[in-house]
Amino acid sequence: MQPVRLYCSLFHVDVRLREFNGRWLASADTPDGPSLGWGMSAVGALWMALEPFDEVIEELLASASNELAARP
Repeated sequence: MQPVRLYCSLFHVDVRLREFNGRWLASADTPDGPSLGWGMSAVGALWMALEPFDEVIEELLASASNELAARP
């Protein structure tokens, strides 16, 4: 698991990423417990896992653009 902390103007979110045979699994901490996402790319998996933060998903992902650029 690769831990990543994503930031927006109001708070931060701790997420974890893992690749399994070319597919990605992401877990994001939310106030209601973990949220999971999966996909063919790290960004796709994160986007799904961050659905509870719908209003700020783009801002959260932008905060980790350098870390995510190296991942498919």
